[in-house]
Amino acid sequence: MESQEHVRVAFADGVARLTLNSPKRKNAISLDMAALIEGFCDRVHADASIGAVIVDAEGGYFCSGADTRDLAASSADPASPEAVARTSAVYNAFVRVGSLPVPSVSLVAGGAVGAGLNLALATDLMLVTPDAVIDSGFLARGIHPGGGHLALLGRAAGYRQAIALGVLGVPLSGAEAVQRGLAWSAAAPEELLETAMKLVAAAAADPELARRVKNSAVLELGPPGLPWAAAVEAERGVQMWSLGRKGKAGWDRKPAKPQVDGGKS
Repeated sequence: MESQEHVRVAFADGVARLTLNSPKRKNAISLDMAALIEGFCDRVHADASIGAVIVDAEGGYFCSGADTRDLAASSADPASPEAVARTSAVYNAFVRVGSLPVPSVSLVAGGAVGAGLNLALATDLMLVTPDAVIDSGFLARGIHPGGGHLALLGRAAGYRQAIALGVLGVPLSGAEAVQRGLAWSAAAPEELLETAMKLVAAAAADPELARRVKNSAVLELGPPGLPWAAAVEAERGVQMWSLGRKGKAGWDRKPAKPQVDGGKS
C-alpha cells in the first residue's frame, strides 16, 4: 500500500483501495487529503485494469467531516474566493468519488458525520459496523449542509430519510441505517473488508465488463434516469458487445457461483 501522509492507496487484483489515514483527527478531510483523493480518482479512471474501488479508514473511525480548521478559516469571510476554493476542493473530491467508472464500496466503522457522510454516500454501497454513528452533523454545528448533502441522502434512502437526517438532524446507528436502506449491510469491524472484497469480486475479475455495466447503471438510473423502453435500447448495443466477446464457445464454460454476502443487519 502506497502512503502519502494522510491518505494511503493500494492497487491489486482489480481492486483500488483508498484509506484515510489521519486517525488523530478522526480522518477529517483536509485540503491536502482532498487533493490526494482526486489524484486517486484520476488513477482509477486511467487504469482499465481496475474493476472496483473500496474506501475505508484507519483508526476505527471513518470520517468526522471536513477539517474544522479549514471551516473556521472560511467562516471569517465565507464569500471570499479563498473560502469558496476551500469548500469546493473538499466537495469536488467527493464528487470525483461519486463519478468513478467502476463500482465503489465504503467501509464505515465508528462513524461518518457531515462531509464524512457525503464521502460514504458518494460510493455506490456503504457497509457499516452495527454501532457506527451515521449523522448529518451540519445542524449540530449550526451550519447549512453542503456538498449536495441532501441530494446524496435522498438518492440513497428517499425523501423522508433525507428530511429526518439532513433537516431534522436525526442520527442513525449503523444497524438502523441498514434497516432504512441507507447502508447495504452491517458487520463487525474486522469483517468489513472481507465482506467488501466478496461484494466486488466479480467486478474485480472482469474490469472491462464492470466499467460498461456501471456506465449503463448511471445512464439508466440517473438522475434523471431512463424509462424502461429507453433502457432496453440503451443496453442493447453493450449486451451485443458482451455476447461477441464471450463467443459461442464461451457458453460451454460454467459460470462462477456468486458469493452470497450474508451481511448482518
